[in-house]
Amino acid sequence: MSSPEEVRAVAIGAAPSNVMNRIIERIIGPFRARGGADENLATLEREIGYRFRSRERLVEALTHRSTLGDLKPGEKRITYERLEFLGDSVLSLVTSDFLVRNFPDENEGQLTKKKSLIVSTSVLAKVADEIGMKRFIILSESAARGGVADQDSVLTAALESLIGAIYLDGGLERARSFIEANLLSELDEFLEHRDHINYKSLLQEYSQSRFHSYPRYAVRSTTGPEHDKIFVVEVKVRGKEIGKGRGKSKKDAEQMAAKEALGSLRKRH
Repeated sequence: MSSPEEVRAVAIGAAPSNVMNRIIERIIGPFRARGGADENLATLEREIGYRFRSRERLVEALTHRSTLGDLKPGEKRITYERLEFLGDSVLSLVTSDFLVRNFPDENEGQLTKKKSLIVSTSVLAKVADEIGMKRFIILSESAARGGVADQDSVLTAALESLIGAIYLDGGLERARSFIEANLLSELDEFLEHRDHINYKSLLQEYSQSRFHSYPRYAVRSTTGPEHDKIFVVEVKVRGKEIGKGRGKSKKDAEQMAAKEALGSLRKRH
């Protein structure tokens, strides 16, 4: 007969703890060897201000489907997709509740527009990037080399799965606190700056589909005093420079370089 813990594990879609531990070790073992997976998980918990009671659930929330190729016959599939499905619904509920409470004079159409912006891929990917999610997503080695964690769709999915994991682990109010602190508190900024296009992600997807290659970025120069530096970054695809950008941070300069590169490539092709 199954133990109560095993029955509970099956009920929430998890494997019994001894099986789960073996699977988790297989998934994160290579990452531990390259820099300490346990430490990375603890770092993410500090970043988001929430400590998981179930470390297994956090690992599930971070595990990309590219790792499935490493599973042995009979081992349970672990990816973030189920938690992403749940997190999407939790995010929708919390956002709708927040908007109704904070904008009592706006009609359904106005609220819908605000909600659509908040839960859009571009905004969610931006928030995930600010949290530093791509450092923690668990990928196969080939997917990691290919820069999969830079894609907006992957960042968005990982953020939603994290929300789903927090909801299961700590309940609705803990999930609400996370969403309000990281998303809803920035609503005014999102409304003011509606252009949240991630040109790096678009360039990567374009170059993958067109050239089966990945963009490479390099800082070419930095000028100005320490408190007001200007970065110049170039981006290459297949060894050829296709864009250059300037910005007050390396990240901004890379975005500008990617934007120029996209325009150049689309004109040629």
